[in-house]
Amino acid sequence: MSIAELLRARESVRSYQSRPVEADKLEQLIEAVRLAPSASNSQPWTLILVTDSELKDKVARATFSRTISFNAFSLQAPVMAVLVMEKPKLITQIGGRIKSKEYPLIDIGIAASQLCLQATELGLGTCLIGWFDEGAIKELLHIPAGSDVGLLATIGYPDENRPARKKVRKSAEAMSSYNGYPHT
Repeated sequence: MSIAELLRARESVRSYQSRPVEADKLEQLIEAVRLAPSASNSQPWTLILVTDSELKDKVARATFSRTISFNAFSLQAPVMAVLVMEKPKLITQIGGRIKSKEYPLIDIGIAASQLCLQATELGLGTCLIGWFDEGAIKELLHIPAGSDVGLLATIGYPDENRPARKKVRKSAEAMSSYNGYPHT
């Protein structure tokens, strides 16, 4: 699959088969995150793959509630990935303060993108989740106080009977320009 085909094929999957994800595919996902670039090569993340079904369900339940149920689909996924933001190298911290940039947030986004693209190439589906009870997840997974949960991702084989969804994106003209900021 070319990168262009991969980018078009990647989608947020919200309906999964109960089929488990093979260990070799999980290792390839780990490698994709491991190889992600980061500011000053800080690699300010820890990837936790939650494969134990009981623990995975507890983590999934921390992404929704009775009143906010849009992430309830996460219970279907056989794997939850938890991207934990770690303290970056000192040079990255200094650069971030000088430039008013949160480089670890950028870095974790790149790592998550690589995870999702690798999963797509392997025939797996993913959906990034940013709404969750961080305290509950930190407690469940024994994440230390100095680390923050940045993102979660569901991982699994997409339900073949899920409804087809059209990718809705801005036009190229609406989101890009050459040689300067677009004028309105």
